[in-house]
Amino acid sequence: MKLQKQKGNWLNSVMMRKLLVVMVLMSVSFVNAQVFSGKGDKKVQVGASFQENATGVNVSFDYGVGENMSVGLSSTYTLGVSGDLKPDFDQAVDLKARFNANIGNVLNIDEKLDVYPGLHVGLKNFGGHLGARYFFTDGFGVYSEFAVPLAKYKREVAGFEKIHNNFSINLGAVFNL
Repeated sequence: MKLQKQKGNWLNSVMMRKLLVVMVLMSVSFVNAQVFSGKGDKKVQVGASFQENATGVNVSFDYGVGENMSVGLSSTYTLGVSGDLKPDFDQAVDLKARFNANIGNVLNIDEKLDVYPGLHVGLKNFGGHLGARYFFTDGFGVYSEFAVPLAKYKREVAGFEKIHNNFSINLGAVFNL
């Protein structure tokens, strides 16, 4: 009788574990990583910036203003500069206002992937960018952006026009707020 009770408890324990595993697997399959939800959507990106003459840190914020449009701010601070250049703060930092066309749902590639071409105007230049975000969960993902200046502003200090005024790549993490 004792053996039957122990066997019954063991069977119940195994069945409960199996049921729990099935429930977890089913709930994971229903998780939908929200890439871009339209108006009111908020995203923060933090990453590294790489360009020909400098490397740095890139931080950006995007806010959804329509079904497939967002506006935001982006800032890059250069930490490592090639050559003899030693930038002051105002030469090392760039602040940009940006506009994105979030077309991930239009392209219908993957519900976790957003592709966004856009334009930006900043303290150092006017340019365009092409980015992509991939979300692993509802709140966390990775991003990459390729940016190119279309119009460069003149600099009074010789040599510093090479910072923030060439093709750059940004890579990092993105968070839904």
